[in-house]
Amino acid sequence: MTQKNSFSKEELILAGTTDYFGEGNSKLPADNMLMMDRIITINDDGGEYGKGEIIAELDISPDLWFFDCHFKGDPVMPGCLGLDAMWQLVGFYLAWSGGPGHGRALGVGEVKFTGQILPTAKKVTYTITLKRVIKRKLFMGIADGTVSVDGRVIYTATDLKVGLFTDTSKF
Repeated sequence: MTQKNSFSKEELILAGTTDYFGEGNSKLPADNMLMMDRIITINDDGGEYGKGEIIAELDISPDLWFFDCHFKGDPVMPGCLGLDAMWQLVGFYLAWSGGPGHGRALGVGEVKFTGQILPTAKKVTYTITLKRVIKRKLFMGIADGTVSVDGRVIYTATDLKVGLFTDTSKF
């Protein structure tokens, strides 16, 4: 079976609300917590380290839920949502590559914020470069990522870690 290399919003919604990757396997967040509108490309041999790359986008509009509450009179997308989007994409990569279990963020090395996402922006682009993919008893991905707004890199993260767990009761 040939793997898909791009995903529409509708497919991403299905990956959060159905057993898209098989029963008991990883799901994307649903509704407001899904922080992307499409995956432009996903592969297992691209990126700086040749281990895989994901490029995804989020369309920005002033009516997105977080602008109304973060902050009143000074709307800005919370930086933690950009970080969560990067973890979401690493988890999606693991499920896409056949990993069993539910995704859980395990950590991040370093995060730097050098800009902001305002309601006047048009598009956020996430670029994830896999550094290491472990496919043993624990499926785990380690990646670096960037968040760009309208073509300008504004967040960088190193060593984003996500694991897949078949039993999360003791996590």
